Parts: sequence; structure tokens; C-alpha cells
Amino acid sequence: MDTVYAGIVESMSSGEYSENARLPTEAELATHYGVSRPTVREALSRLRLDGLIASRRGSGSYVLRRPDRNIKRFAPIESIADVQRCFAFRIALESAGAGLAADLRTPRDLEEIRRCFDAMEAARSQDDNAAFVEHDLQFHLATARASQNVFFVTALELIIEQMRVGMRLALNLSLERERVWREMVQIEHREILTAIEKGSSVDAAEAMRFHLGNARRRLFEGPSQKHG
Repeated sequence: MDTVYAGIVESMSSGEYSENARLPTEAELATHYGVSRPTVREALSRLRLDGLIASRRGSGSYVLRRPDRNIKRFAPIESIADVQRCFAFRIALESAGAGLAADLRTPRDLEEIRRCFDAMEAARSQDDNAAFVEHDLQFHLATARASQNVFFVTALELIIEQMRVGMRLALNLSLERERVWREMVQIEHREILTAIEKGSSVDAAEAMRFHLGNARRRLFEGPSQKHG
């Protein structure tokens, strides 16, 4: 199944399967990869969950968005799939944590979140990508700590390396627009910080969900699509 998944994603990123294009049938894919149709269905199901394709009843599967064509230069397709699922997990986890942080943060928590934001801003102004990524990670951890729930913190600490990989990969794919990328990230972090400062759990959760959804799109949308 992993072989089929990786093969289809590579064909999408290379442009063989363009946006809105119809994929070959299950039978054709099974023949092409030398696997059973249930194996193909499993790979297509994962692609749907990752938001890369959509199925239309009676018509087949169609490409929704292409991963950046440069993506395989920086990481194996299999690890790209893991980064996709890491983003999906983070959206569910961190939006809830940010909502709690808005309700339960202490003055010390706010000070730490602001410190991380300011450190990111300093790294952005100095074009220091490595420092920007590390302070970005600390911003998310500080927000999780402000939830006053150790399980949110523990969950992030368990996936911290996957988070770092995703952030670095996004920068590698954005070398020509990295300043714009960092500026957009900071605008989104400012919205999270402002909502937590106001004590608005609904706004904080939505700001975190918006930020991580955009982060995922910036990484996985193809070069012809708009980046939010």
C-alpha cells in the first residue's frame, strides 16, 4: 500500500496527474503497481484522508491539490505522508489546547508566550531560519503549557521532531518566498497570542486551527495554487 501511495503522490507532484485530473481506475492502478485492488483502495483512502484526492460517485478519483513538485528533493514521499498526518493531529490537539490556554493562562504563561513570539520576530528580522523554527516550536509548547493540562504538553513533546521536520521542510520548499512565508506565520501567531491575551477560548481555538490549516496548505499545495 505504501508503494502505491508514494507512487501516486510522486506522479502528482511531477505533474503527470495534474490538478482536477482523473486518476486511473482501481484496476489500472492495480495492474500498474502489481498489487491487488484492495491494496489500491487502501492507498486511495489514505490519499483522501490527506486531502490530496476526492472521489466522485460513478466517476472515479480526482486530484484536489498537488504537493509541491520540489518536495521529493527534501524528504522521502513516505515521510511526507507522515507530516500530513502530523498536521491533522496537531489541528485537533492544538486548537483545543489554545482554547483552554485562553481560559486558564496565568500572567507567567502570557509572558512566556509573548517571549517566544518576540524571539520569532527577532529571528524573522535577521533572516535566521533555524532560530525562527526553534522559537516557533517553543511558541506552540508555551501555548500548550498555558492550558494547565500536562497531557497537551506531553503529546506535543512526543511529536516535536515531526513538527520540526514539517517546519524545516516548509522553509526548504519556500526558499524563494521565505520572507513572505515567515511574515504570514507571524501574522497567524499574532492572532493566536491576541486571542489568548483577550481570554477568548473560541477565538484562540479558531486562530490555532486557521494557522495550522494554513501551514499544512503552504506545504502541500502545488506551486500553481494560492498560498493562504
